Amino acid sequence: MTVPLFLVAALPPGETFTLDGPEGHHAATVQRLRVGERLLLADGRGGTATAEVTAAGRGTLDLRITSREYTEAPDPRLVVIQGIAKGERGELAVQAMTEAGVDEIVPWAAARSVVQWRGERGDRARERWVTTAREAAKQARRPWLPVVAEAVSTREAAARATLVLHEEAKDRLTAVDLPPAGEIALVVGPEGGIAPEELATFEAEGARPVRLGDAVLRTSTAGVAALAVLSARLGRW
Repeated sequence: MTVPLFLVAALPPGETFTLDGPEGHHAATVQRLRVGERLLLADGRGGTATAEVTAAGRGTLDLRITSREYTEAPDPRLVVIQGIAKGERGELAVQAMTEAGVDEIVPWAAARSVVQWRGERGDRARERWVTTAREAAKQARRPWLPVVAEAVSTREAAARATLVLHEEAKDRLTAVDLPPAGEIALVVGPEGGIAPEELATFEAEGARPVRLGDAVLRTSTAGVAALAVLSARLGRW
């Protein structure tokens, strides 16, 4: 059985720890972990600790730390500049990309984004992405939580972009040169695709258009497909 992972603000300095709050409730009440069972604690910044349950209470678990590890942050970092999508498609994209190993997700207010994040509505939408990434990282047992950045404009996205997924690109993602360090920032358009003037802006800033293949993928699946290619090429997978 896969050992479940629970996120904590900081790993305990000593050999004992009480897991409480929302994570403790989930571990003790929802997953019903009992004395003798093991779990992982993670701080979301590379640190993990294996622990054994020594006592179970109502919404809390007493733990004994048995081992600790630290995982270095991946290099180069994989960043996806994701066009904001309507409904659940954006959250589906965030979930899948987190499971596939994305290091940062940057919401992009594209010209063809049906939904625009403004004011409190935008704050709530971003928070849903943050929560989705957090839960997906736990499910995937990732030692590093992906960052969900603030939404950016096309000009701000172009200043950071490395590659742009586009169905009319001549070069395939499987064949372009990749930097050995730093970050690879990949742009994924919204449901309506990337507008010609946006593509021109990205290219003017040095980003390279690339394609996955002949099929045109949805905004909710294009990013995770591209991450799979990049992860394999970089030796992550």
